[in-house]
Amino acid sequence: MHEFRIAVLPGDGIGREVMSPCLALVDLAVARAGGGFRLRFDEHEAGADLYQRTGVAMPDTALRAAESADAILLGAMGIPSVRYPDGTEVQPHLDLRERFDLYAGVRPFRLFPGAPTPLADPRAQNIDCVLVRESTEGLFASRTMTRREGNDAVFDTMRITRRTSERLFAFAFALARSRSRARNGRPGRVTCVDKANVIPSMAYFRSIFLDIASRHPDVASDCAYVDAVGLKLVRSPWEFDVLVTENMFGDILSDVGAGLIGGMGMAPSADIGDRHAVFQPCHGTAPDIAGRGLANPTAMILSGAMMLEWLGERHDVPACATAAGLLRGAVEEAFADGSIVTPENGGTSGTADVAARIRARLEQRPVATGLRASS
Repeated sequence: MHEFRIAVLPGDGIGREVMSPCLALVDLAVARAGGGFRLRFDEHEAGADLYQRTGVAMPDTALRAAESADAILLGAMGIPSVRYPDGTEVQPHLDLRERFDLYAGVRPFRLFPGAPTPLADPRAQNIDCVLVRESTEGLFASRTMTRREGNDAVFDTMRITRRTSERLFAFAFALARSRSRARNGRPGRVTCVDKANVIPSMAYFRSIFLDIASRHPDVASDCAYVDAVGLKLVRSPWEFDVLVTENMFGDILSDVGAGLIGGMGMAPSADIGDRHAVFQPCHGTAPDIAGRGLANPTAMILSGAMMLEWLGERHDVPACATAAGLLRGAVEEAFADGSIVTPENGGTSGTADVAARIRARLEQRPVATGLRASS
C-alpha cells in the first residue's frame, strides 16, 4: 500500500475556499479508484495574510513540510495591499518554484462541453492544448537581479540558461509524445514561443529549442513570435498542441488561454521539477469576492487531478491515474449540460454548488474496494 503525504498550503483569499472542496473530492476519487494507495494531507499556513500578522510569509515548518512531501497542493497566495518593502507583492509560491527548481510550469487549456467560451467558431469545442512555461528564470529572475540608478532608472535582467532551457524543452517534447499516445497516435507538435527577432536572450532560447527539437524527430516542432501566438490564441487556439515559452510570456499567455475555456476558475496548473511539484489553480486570491462563496473551485479540483496523475507516473501506481481520470471525468460531466454558470461568467453557481454537482457525478462511480484516503 502506497501512502503519499501531501503538503497542503491553502494560502490567502479564495485559496482556502477552493481548497476545502478540492481535498474532499480528491479523497472521494481515491476511494472510487480501487485501492493501491492513499493520501495523507498535512496542512500549513503560509502567504500574505500570515506575513501581515507575523512578518513571515513561509514559516520554516511549512517549508520543511513541503520539501519532504510527495507533492504540494496550493490554493492561492498574495493580497495586493500586502507588500514587501521593495513594493512587490508577498507571493511565497514564487519562492517555492525557485527553491525546488520547478522549471516546468504546466498550464492545460481544455474547453469542457457546456463551459462558456467567447469564441463563436464551433471549432472552439476542440480547444485542448498545454502551455509549458519556464518557471524559475526568464524576466521573473529580475526579482533578485534588479539594478537601480537612484530615482532615475531601474534595470531588470532576463536570465536564460542552457541547463534550464534544455530540461524545459525535453519536458515539452515528452509531454507532446504522451499526449499523442493518449489520442491514439494523433501526431503531437511543440511550438516554441519567443521574441527571437528582437531580444538576444530569446534568440538564444530559440537556438537551444532547435537543438533539442533535432533530438526528437518523431514530434513535429515549430517556432513563433509571442505577439503572433497571442493573436492566434484568440482566433484559432484549437490549432495548438504544446506551447513552450519563457516565464513572463507564459504568465501572460496563461491568462489568455484561461479566458478561452471559461475563465481563471477553469484553469488548473502544475509547477514541476525533477524531484518536487506544486499543484495550484492559475487564478489568484480574488480578495474582492473572498468569503462570499462565489469562487469557482473547478481549477483547484482539476489541479488535484493533475497531482494524482503526476504521483501515479512518478511512482508507477496506476490507481493514481484512475483516480485522476474519475475526478476529471466528473468535472466534465457536471458541466456538460450547460447548467453550471459561475459568477465570473454572469451566473450564480457558487463554490458549494459547483462542488456538489461534481461530487454527485463522482458518487455515481462504483466503489471497487471501499478504500478511503486519510486526511
